[in-house]
Amino acid sequence: MNTHKNNTIILERTGQVLVTKIRYADNYFLRLRGLIGTPPLTKSEGMLISPCKQVHTHFMRYPIDVVFLDKHYTVISKVIAMQPWRVSSYVTNALYALELPANTAAMLEPADKLRFQ
Repeated sequence: MNTHKNNTIILERTGQVLVTKIRYADNYFLRLRGLIGTPPLTKSEGMLISPCKQVHTHFMRYPIDVVFLDKHYTVISKVIAMQPWRVSSYVTNALYALELPANTAAMLEPADKLRFQ
């Protein structure tokens, strides 16, 4: 994880801003809670979970997109509109999971690199 908390995520391939407000879940309790009990993410919000190789949506009330990233913030895999009460696949090479509003990660492709600033 970055030593400082950044607020913006950019898709390097296009320069498109994906997120302007990042929630970080980088300790046990924040990872355990995740987005449970929160309102749906807005179009410009995301949650970065670290470390993370798998996510669940138990107790959530809304679907999310999940993008798994390696240590260089390169897209490994994604789940579009993951419904409540589901468990994602285990992504061995992932270090991060970026949770986004449902149906916003469709343009991301494997090997896309994300930049945090």
